[in-house]
Amino acid sequence: MALRVALRNKSALPGLLSQLSSCSHGRVCASSVFVAQQRSNSTSPKMTVDFDQSTGVAVMRMKSPPVNSLSLDFLTEFCISLEKLEMDKSCRGLIITSTLPKVFSAGLDIMELCGTSPERCGELWKAVQEMWLKLYSSNMVTIAAVNGSSPGGGCLMALSCDYRIMADNPRYTIGLNETSLGIVAAFWFKETMSNTVGHRTTEMALALGLLYNPNEALKTGLVDQIVPEDKLMTTAEQAMAKWLAIPDHARQITKSMMRKQIIDKLTAKREADIQNFVGFITKDSIQKSLRVYLEMLKKRKASKKTAP
Repeated sequence: MALRVALRNKSALPGLLSQLSSCSHGRVCASSVFVAQQRSNSTSPKMTVDFDQSTGVAVMRMKSPPVNSLSLDFLTEFCISLEKLEMDKSCRGLIITSTLPKVFSAGLDIMELCGTSPERCGELWKAVQEMWLKLYSSNMVTIAAVNGSSPGGGCLMALSCDYRIMADNPRYTIGLNETSLGIVAAFWFKETMSNTVGHRTTEMALALGLLYNPNEALKTGLVDQIVPEDKLMTTAEQAMAKWLAIPDHARQITKSMMRKQIIDKLTAKREADIQNFVGFITKDSIQKSLRVYLEMLKKRKASKKTAP
């Protein structure tokens, strides 16, 4: 009951995130907010989680229209859902996908950054940090089944998983395109991508705000497989079975060894990173760029409505 009330009460979200972030990442949190339950599925306004206890695999389906933007509400629910699965020792794997047509996640909710107070911007950025820390350090096998476009923070979510499979549709794109909006990717965005595709590819991608179609993403190593969209979930389940064939302790220790350095770096600099983001995003010039971008989106949406 307390969990449902917290989700409905937006004023409670920052406090709830503070409780989430007090947990050691990659380990079980003992907070009384999260009560272990025997369950096969759970539903919240912005995502559905179906857990198959026979396989130990959960599927999280994001469903926050129109584009699964990473708002404070969305990120809080995401972290809660992830934490509940992490607490359940019978859950060994998680597949993340979207129920929305043509989009996996469009990244940060620009509406929450435009004309917003510095305090609210800071809360949102802390929530983005929390999402990344929990997903990147998860003890579960995590697979992103990318069934639509995934720019910016959506790309970061996919990169934070252990394995990425993308639907082979040339209209779908993925990448850290922050510079195209006049924003600079945080150091942990950069290092997450660099650890995946290498330094030079990351430098070019971030500097130019590149978005890759599925074939380009596969070629650069941004995703691990591309498959027809109707084969996406079956392929994700097959990939999951291969990952789960490895003993958990060996896989988890290896994952920690590969990712611990950047996780520790952000953990040690979280407050400074938040202040740096808030100071940047609230600049008049950046706010102007965001307003121009939002206006462009409105015009694009209007033109689609009037198109024959």
